[in-house]
Amino acid sequence: MQAQHENTQELFNKIQQLPPEKVAVVDDFVEFLRHRGEEDTLVRAASKLSEKSFQQAWDNPEDAEYDNL
Repeated sequence: MQAQHENTQELFNKIQQLPPEKVAVVDDFVEFLRHRGEEDTLVRAASKLSEKSFQQAWDNPEDAEYDNL
């Protein structure tokens, strides 16, 4: 935990030394990282929810050949 605090403090110190326009870029990047995980979770959840809807379309004799690919 101490190492994480030191890393955080070191990063904070580096950010403080940046010009304002670069701080804005860092902020944008941090927001991107935060939301990227949320979007991945949302995509996985939506995919899982759609499986039942597509079950009939996926499991039919006409498309059985695709199961062998």
